[in-house]
Amino acid sequence: MKKSNIIMLLAAIFPLALFVFPLWNITLEAPQYPIPLGMNIYINDFADANPYDIKNINLMNHYVGMKYIPDAIPEFKIFPIGIIITSIIGLIFAFKGNYKWFLAWFILMMVLSATGLYDFYLWEHDYGHNLDPKAIMKFTNPDGSVMGFQPPLFGTRHILNFTAHSYPRLGAYFLGLGITMALIAYLTGKKTS
Repeated sequence: MKKSNIIMLLAAIFPLALFVFPLWNITLEAPQYPIPLGMNIYINDFADANPYDIKNINLMNHYVGMKYIPDAIPEFKIFPIGIIITSIIGLIFAFKGNYKWFLAWFILMMVLSATGLYDFYLWEHDYGHNLDPKAIMKFTNPDGSVMGFQPPLFGTRHILNFTAHSYPRLGAYFLGLGITMALIAYLTGKKTS
């Protein structure tokens, strides 16, 4: 087996780590919570960073009219199937394909990852802006518009007395490593052909 094919083999396997490790984490810090509230997002589930964090986030968000964090979303069925299919395609390319196929897999994974991030942004936007008009507490921006409570897609954002952090976790790094290795496999194969 050529060196480029071995690299592509690893590239196809690494995204499967998403079934073990969290993809993303959102953490909320505030003076009233000595231990920050956090939520780990897996490819197929939401999980508490600490016991009862999601329950506490839901209780707090209820006051400003935000939706409850659901037990499941449609993406939890779609994303795992997508990762399995793309990993199988990557393995087929590793065993049967040439370096040009590695580039195709790299592009496919980049497009799917960008689509996943955009979907995450849309979910966060809806969650933070589609507020119940009958909420107990209402906050407005300086211009009089209703304040949104969207956490950042990536990075840190201050929302009232909360500091929201949103960053990738180990699963996302494995995914990124797999995608990067596919590009390396392509360049290695191109160089040796």
